[in-house]
Amino acid sequence: MKTNIPCKISFSKTDKCWYVESPGLYDGYMTYGNTLEEAKSMAVEAVSGLLETYLEHGDKFTIPKGKSSPDWYNIEIEPSMAFALWLRNARISNNMTLAEVAEKMGVKYQVYQKLENPQTANPTLKTLKKLETIFGQELVLV
Repeated sequence: MKTNIPCKISFSKTDKCWYVESPGLYDGYMTYGNTLEEAKSMAVEAVSGLLETYLEHGDKFTIPKGKSSPDWYNIEIEPSMAFALWLRNARISNNMTLAEVAEKMGVKYQVYQKLENPQTANPTLKTLKKLETIFGQELVLV
């Protein structure tokens, strides 16, 4: 499963560094790097940390659409974060609560809650199949 977050990475001649931002996800600069590669690497950490905070606090957010220009890059987030996002979005788009999904899975609320947390999610293949059935969506692993 791959989830990409579009980020604009631009070079500042004044500061002699590469600034990273993702308008729509977070307004304002998120991080920077001394080289383009370092900026991309730092973007992965910054975006993952930001998304984790949003998930932890239950904040609503949308993944912005990227633009097709040379200074826009798709930053691939960690698989555990991508899974947590898929799961949360699937639950919300089906208008279900955490407790409702837990009941359909036949597990305690806390067990399901851990699945939506990128730090604690470690689903088995059997669990993934149950989730696909509950949400009527195929979880595509790439």
